[in-house]
Amino acid sequence: MKILAIDGNSIINRAFYGIKLLTTKSGLYTNGVYGFMSILNRLLEAENPDGVVVAFDLHAPTFRHKEYSEYKAGRKGMPDELRSQMPLLKKLLTLFGYTCLEMEGFEADDILGTLAAACEESGNTCVIATGDRDSFQLVSDSTKVLLSATKMGRPEITAYTPETIFEKYGVKPLQMIEIKALQGDSSDNIPGVPGVGEKTADELIKSFGSVDYIYEHLEELDIRESLRAKLSAGKDSAYLSRFLGTINREVPIDRNVESYKTGERQDSELAKMLSELEFFSMLEKLGLSAVENAPVEVRTKTYSAASEFEVLGNAQKNKACDVLFSGDSLLVVSGETVAESDLDTFSGVLSDANIEKRVYDSKLLHKACIDKGISVNNVTFDTVLAAYLINPSSSEYSLSRLSEEYLIPTPEGLDEHLRQAALSSEIMDKLSGVLSETAQDKLLHDIEIPLARVLAEMEHEGFLVDTDAIVSYGNTLGQRIDQLQSSIYSEVGYEFNLNSPKQLGVALFEKLGLPCRKKTKSGYSTNAEVLEELKALHPAVEHLLEYRTLSKLKSTYCEGLSAVVSSDGRIHSTLNQTETRTGRISSSEPNLQNIPVRRPEGRELRRFFKAKDGYVLCDADYSQIELRVLAHIADDKNMINAFLSDTDIHTLTASEVFNMPVNMVTPQMRSSAKAVNFGIVYGIGAYSLAKDIGVSNKEAAAYIKGYLETYPEVDAYMHRVVERAKENGFAETVFGRRRLLPELKSSNGMLRSFGERVARNMPIQGTAADIIKIAMIRVFDRLKKEIPEAALIMQVHDELIVEAPESKAEAAAQILKEEMENAVQLKVPMTVDAHWGKTWYDAKG
Repeated sequence: MKILAIDGNSIINRAFYGIKLLTTKSGLYTNGVYGFMSILNRLLEAENPDGVVVAFDLHAPTFRHKEYSEYKAGRKGMPDELRSQMPLLKKLLTLFGYTCLEMEGFEADDILGTLAAACEESGNTCVIATGDRDSFQLVSDSTKVLLSATKMGRPEITAYTPETIFEKYGVKPLQMIEIKALQGDSSDNIPGVPGVGEKTADELIKSFGSVDYIYEHLEELDIRESLRAKLSAGKDSAYLSRFLGTINREVPIDRNVESYKTGERQDSELAKMLSELEFFSMLEKLGLSAVENAPVEVRTKTYSAASEFEVLGNAQKNKACDVLFSGDSLLVVSGETVAESDLDTFSGVLSDANIEKRVYDSKLLHKACIDKGISVNNVTFDTVLAAYLINPSSSEYSLSRLSEEYLIPTPEGLDEHLRQAALSSEIMDKLSGVLSETAQDKLLHDIEIPLARVLAEMEHEGFLVDTDAIVSYGNTLGQRIDQLQSSIYSEVGYEFNLNSPKQLGVALFEKLGLPCRKKTKSGYSTNAEVLEELKALHPAVEHLLEYRTLSKLKSTYCEGLSAVVSSDGRIHSTLNQTETRTGRISSSEPNLQNIPVRRPEGRELRRFFKAKDGYVLCDADYSQIELRVLAHIADDKNMINAFLSDTDIHTLTASEVFNMPVNMVTPQMRSSAKAVNFGIVYGIGAYSLAKDIGVSNKEAAAYIKGYLETYPEVDAYMHRVVERAKENGFAETVFGRRRLLPELKSSNGMLRSFGERVARNMPIQGTAADIIKIAMIRVFDRLKKEIPEAALIMQVHDELIVEAPESKAEAAAQILKEEMENAVQLKVPMTVDAHWGKTWYDAKG
């Protein structure tokens, strides 16, 4: 029989700190439990144990504290966000049929040690899962330790056997206690022998085997006299430390291993709890249905399958229907009748502006209909967009996920497709109410739903590219990359893999002898930040930075873009409406918003995006939109006056901060002021600002102080908005878009600081995102009326691109400028620069 014995406190502690703070909609913290269960699932798959035992510490003194009152003194207490998750974890484990053990006077390690001893005595196997190396002393032929760590939100597990312990540490498992007796353990406040560190303790135990042997033969050992004196003076401390570090294997628990077999899973209660925790992927993996085992919505409708004609008639009569586009078929619900057919059959309903339509994913439906020349009118609700507005942090908005999240059971009595349509209708009913409660229904109706159609049209249009020119540019870059590679080899003195951090580290810091700025577990750090600091010291470093830049351009953009050009010669990027937490639109497959334009080599890529014959690209972007939004929201008179007077805001800021007349502000002063202007709402501190602009921390602190004195209402805003977010639990934009911020309630300072930065920034960035969405809708609608042959084809953050007939270029640019500048009325003017040209490069002006 195999027992999986888990150190509950150790694993959940690492999971808690390794995963960002998560909460349910009701504010329940869940990241520790989620991380623990993720690790447990990996352990179960790898080990397939017969029983699972999870040991926990109690908040009470142990026999070690009674022996040494300073044991674990100074250790921080468990944060409230984690403490609140402990009972949740224990209840969840019990519902799975696992055993939870805790014993007053002992630690979880002691329970694990006792279980390992019981398995050894009975000829069974014990696998210990922990994040604490103290358990290495328990490793034996029948006991294996799995050391767990959470990195970048993902669990990593390393197995230790007697062989791997010896291979890594050069000692037997039990000798790990002897090493700790000498070196001590600062995390547990175990003193060890004063003056004896890790390296010396290792050497002593490898040479002499044990503390007992060392002290029995202390006078005859071949060691330094100074070390002998330290050992002699620290004898009592060594034996105390060994006592404190030795795991007790005689805890009074049931030693009958058979009693720890996994019990029966309590599916009904388990499904209910997983639903409350919003662990929907776990529910699905377990094959459980939350809705069958937890309080659910009371159903008042009874759905029935009907013919297309009957549903069409009901839609006409009711002036309303619900629509789910699935694959090539369209499912329509009207009243309590459901039918499935194709787009052509239902085209009349879709285009009828007198029939209100609630749609699961309107952008998807618009795209499918554009291909068939069908218009979709009067969409009044979109499930995916509503779910996104309610919870922008979610990773998916599928029907199954939403039905579990809102405890809505799938209607019965229909075939699978029709059931999904009826379920979609029920979810719409629920989300409509929730959205109204969050006061975001106007945001859905006025911005997100109209925008979905605009994005569908933009994706359909695509962006024309000159594929041959891209390939040619890639070849040119390739030649320069080869030259750089040869130069680096020559400067270093030998050939090596430039893309291997390990080999590169050896070349730079050992062969060339450059100063090492930072080391990682695997060797020298060679990231961009390190190389930037070193580039003035050796030409190889500057060549390496250029090599990396050009290699990225060639592989990601030249080769990557060429591979995704459609048969029409255009790139049809996907414009994501539900991906960012601030409401910004993102681009993927490929990401056209991320083309690097800071360097000339990256800007060249814009030359390959062009207008079709007889057309031009009209490009318009907002000038300093986020600063203008900040001036409006903060109601800062000085900043507002700067924008109203049409003075360059960065020059004016520099003038005030440096107490210098405007005409005497240097480019460097303006650049520093610009860094403060854009960094201030992101919570930039003196250290980060100093690093960005190359000044001392003292100078950077003075710049920030001067800035806040120049714009006092901005300073007040940053305090006010954080306090409001703490009260409400969320930050919001001018248009009511919300982002939940559980981090603001965290007892962890770093998490709290993150929440405060988001609280300051989200209203600014989110409002700017809302404004450009409004502008997109207005530009789209006006082009349809005045220049129908023109098309909005791309959005890149604060920039819009229209493809228009050459003869209508000026008119199209004027429409862009007018609609963008008048998308919303702020206390300061919205300024837009518009240009046109045959390529994106030319159109940028």
